[in-house]
Amino acid sequence: MEVRRLGKSELIVSKLCFGSLTISALQRNFQVNEAEKLLIHGFEKGINFIDTAALYKNYHLLKDPVKRFGRKKIVLSTKSYAYSRETAEKSLVEALKGLDTDYIDLFMLHEQENEHTLRGHQEAIGYFIKMKERGIIKSFGISTHFIEGVKAATKREDIDVIHPIINYRGIGIVDGTIEEMLKAVKEAKEKDIGIYAMKALGGGHLLQDFQKGLEFALSLAFVDSIAIGMQRREEIDANVAYFETGKVDPELVKKIKTASRILHIADWCSGCGECVKRCQMAALSPGDKACSSGEKIVVDPNKCVFCGYCASACPEFCIKVI
Repeated sequence: MEVRRLGKSELIVSKLCFGSLTISALQRNFQVNEAEKLLIHGFEKGINFIDTAALYKNYHLLKDPVKRFGRKKIVLSTKSYAYSRETAEKSLVEALKGLDTDYIDLFMLHEQENEHTLRGHQEAIGYFIKMKERGIIKSFGISTHFIEGVKAATKREDIDVIHPIINYRGIGIVDGTIEEMLKAVKEAKEKDIGIYAMKALGGGHLLQDFQKGLEFALSLAFVDSIAIGMQRREEIDANVAYFETGKVDPELVKKIKTASRILHIADWCSGCGECVKRCQMAALSPGDKACSSGEKIVVDPNKCVFCGYCASACPEFCIKVI
C-alpha cells in the first residue's frame, strides 16, 4: 500500500484511509469483536490511517485493535464540533480516554462551512493549537462539505489538513460543483496543506461505478489519502487491490455492488423535523400528514450521502443507514 506525507504535517499515511463511520452506531453498529477482526484485517493489508469523530461514538471499537496492532503504526484522525475552550478540552479528553492513547495524530473541527464558521470556533482552535505545541495533538485541520470551507482554511496558517468531499459527480458538495471544489483543493495543496478526501464513492451512491469512482479519486495527484467507509472484508480487499494495482477483482466488486445502502426511517417516526434541521445535504423533508404514524420524514435519494448524521439528532432513535 502506497504511503505519503499528509501535507506539511509529519504524518505518514496510507493512500487508503479506513472510514469508520460505517461500523458506528449511526450505521452498522458493530460489536467490539466484529470491529477488531475487520480493522486488524485492514491493518494487515497495509491500511495505517483511520478516520473517526466524536459524533460516531465508536472510540471503544477502535482502541483495542489499534493497541493490539501497535499504536505507533496507526495514524488516528478524529474531529469534533468544539467551539470554545471548554468544549475543545472536553472533546480532546474524550478522544484520549476513549481511544486509550496519550496523543491524537490529527484532530479536526467537524463540518466547517466558511470563514465565518471558523471565526466562530476560534477559541477552540486556539486550544487545539496549544495542545499541538505540547505534542498531545500532532496536526490540526478541518472537515468540510463546502468549497468555501476549503478556501477559508487555505487562508490560515494554523491548519495542516483539510478533509473535503471529492467524487467525480460532486455528490454531497453543498455550495458548488466538483470542478470548483477541485480548484479550491488544488490551491490548498499548493500551500502544502494535507488533503484526504471523503465520499469518493458518494457515500454508496457510486458503488455501481466502483472503478470509475476510485479511478477518478486516485488520478488527483494533490489528494494524499482517500477515506472510504468499509464494513466487510470483501470491501477492504477490493479497495486495497484497486489502490495497489489499478485493477478490479470482478468477484470482489460484484459483492461490493450488492452492498448498496439506504437511509431507513422506522415506522414510529413522529415527524418532529429535528433530522431535517440537522441534514446539511437538504435530503430530508416532511412527508405526508395522512401517514399512519404522523408526518413522517421523506428521503431524497439523489441528495442523501448516507452519512447517518441525521440519526444523531433523532430523539426517537428511528433513523439508521442500512
